[in-house]
Amino acid sequence: MPSVLPDGEPVPVAGTLPGSALSGLGTRPFGLYIHVPFCATRCGYCDFNTYTAAELGAGPAAVSPGSYPDLAIAELRFARRVLGDVNVPVSTVFFGGGTPTLLPPSALGAVLRAVEAEFGLVPGAEVTSEANPESVDAASLSELRAHGLTRVSFGMQSAVPSVLAALDRVHRPGRPAQCAAWARAAGFEHVSLDLIYGTPGESDADWRRSLDAAVAAGPDHVSAYALTVETGTRLAARVRRGELDPPDDDVLADRYLAADEVLTAAGYGWYEISNWAVSEPSRCAHNMLYWTGGDWWGIGPGAHSHVGGTRWWNVRHPAAYGARIATGQSPGQAREVLTAAERQLERVMLLTRLADGCPGTVLGPAGRANAAQVVADGLADAGALARGRIVLTRRGRLLADAVTQKLTEP
Repeated sequence: MPSVLPDGEPVPVAGTLPGSALSGLGTRPFGLYIHVPFCATRCGYCDFNTYTAAELGAGPAAVSPGSYPDLAIAELRFARRVLGDVNVPVSTVFFGGGTPTLLPPSALGAVLRAVEAEFGLVPGAEVTSEANPESVDAASLSELRAHGLTRVSFGMQSAVPSVLAALDRVHRPGRPAQCAAWARAAGFEHVSLDLIYGTPGESDADWRRSLDAAVAAGPDHVSAYALTVETGTRLAARVRRGELDPPDDDVLADRYLAADEVLTAAGYGWYEISNWAVSEPSRCAHNMLYWTGGDWWGIGPGAHSHVGGTRWWNVRHPAAYGARIATGQSPGQAREVLTAAERQLERVMLLTRLADGCPGTVLGPAGRANAAQVVADGLADAGALARGRIVLTRRGRLLADAVTQKLTEP
């Protein structure tokens, strides 16, 4: 969740949604994203809406890890009022950040109980928390599982000390594997590791070492993301000063291909461009909800929501967020109501990123005509197109944006 929010129209003080958003509510999967905006330290590459204790400051308006759960619960109750009496049980809950596990497990459990009280959870609901490896141990993971969490995602990033140092990560290289073992012992059904490739100074051998370490840790899900140098970060400043080289596009492509090769050989199948899982149940259901057009409400400062084609985002700073919540106002900063054309473009863009592909019936006439050329260019699978779907080849995944542009031409 980037720290810079887009412009949009004002959100009503009462948070009222347009009728078009509420139409069909309850017929689509519904999830909750709960943003925890705290970090022990700020990583040099990070542009997310997070704050260290020093950045939050003190005083009566300050929001702390101790006061934050009550604010999140208050927004949950606000969301329930805005959505009315429609039955919308929650199929996925995702605690993201920041570092959600800087809050005690009992706090995350309290928020989850509020979700159950206000909305209810569907049977077998996925409940995920992100975690920095240094923010958990065997006991805290056992407590998180006891409070109802079913999935945990650890920010591994790399197994190489010099790469971790370039990213300003503070955990030691073997810690994510230890955390994965603790999570399994605690009874977590699903364990994921996140990797980053393309860090300045990282070699091909470094990346292979990280991939091998991730596989050896035995998670059932791995995410691998190309490093992006975000404006305003310490990493961007170091690149600007010439201290570090910016990521090279050809190198990033080679690293992606290496990741797909290693993970596929180890039994992981790609299901979204940057995500691999050992089986369909191991896929991140919360992210699948995003990619397949579900509804979700984002709780917390800077969090984004989407319901029935209306998208909005909360005020960014925790103090401003807390002030809105304390007075019963919507914490929404701005919103946009997507047009039919915008919703169509997003649907094609997101479905095309999935291994299941995009149905040809979703495309307009020009897109359907261009699909054959995309196949001819080696970017989509010919057999899948014959069955009526556009499924990217490995090369096509590297050029997904260009494919989407061809498929969405008017």
